[in-house]
Amino acid sequence: MEQTLLLNATYEPLKVVNWQKAVTLWCQGKVEIIEVHDREVRAVSFSFKLPSVIRLLRYIKIKRRFDYVPFSRANIYARDDHKCQYCGDQFPTDELTFDHVLPVAQGGRKDWENIVTACVICNRNKGGRTPAEARMHLRRMPRRPESAPALRITIGLRSAPETWRDYLYWNVELDDT
Repeated sequence: MEQTLLLNATYEPLKVVNWQKAVTLWCQGKVEIIEVHDREVRAVSFSFKLPSVIRLLRYIKIKRRFDYVPFSRANIYARDDHKCQYCGDQFPTDELTFDHVLPVAQGGRKDWENIVTACVICNRNKGGRTPAEARMHLRRMPRRPESAPALRITIGLRSAPETWRDYLYWNVELDDT
């Protein structure tokens, strides 16, 4: 099904909602439709194109803690710059794993100070041992990041619809055309 990008009144991307929620917000008079998908929905007496981008008519203030970085696989990879903390090579996300420095079987916890990015080969070589037991050295000791490297929203799609382009890619230089 088609997804809809929800913008704040200032055109700042907030989140992605399903098209049914977008239509409900529009019927309630809370948003305006900025862009539409090609797909059309038909009822008995009318039809309309599904909304692709909607904008809130009233500004909502978003409280963000810039010093808080959620503990997640993606943020661990970002903290470690997508590099294996044992061999130092950089890998695409789908070729990385995370590794418990102190294995769970030895009391290791799942937190910022015990999880590092590792390639599959190094993770297998280390196994359920500590780096010292496996005679492997960490490039950098794991620690909690003080702030996120960039502010971003996650849209949860492989590729965003073309109609979202003008509202998502604010850090890309504009074409001269």
